[in-house]
Amino acid sequence: MRIIAELPHPQCKISIFSMNQKFIVKFEQGPYEQSYKISELDLTGGGVNEVFQIIDEEFIETVIERFKTMRSDFISAYQRQQ
Repeated sequence: MRIIAELPHPQCKISIFSMNQKFIVKFEQGPYEQSYKISELDLTGGGVNEVFQIIDEEFIETVIERFKTMRSDFISAYQRQQ
């Protein structure tokens, strides 16, 4: 797996990897991660530029909201064990 791009964003780290004819888009925020795999065969030939188009601001906002849910879920699970 090799990193082919990083997209700057103030609320999370966004990295794009290439592996086995797939692009892997990884979002990181603190200890939490979300990954999305996109087959190169599903794209129309635009390569990583097409991936950039998929990762629009609306999608990034849903990812950030999901991070909030992940954090809340983890805190709840952790507190049940105390």
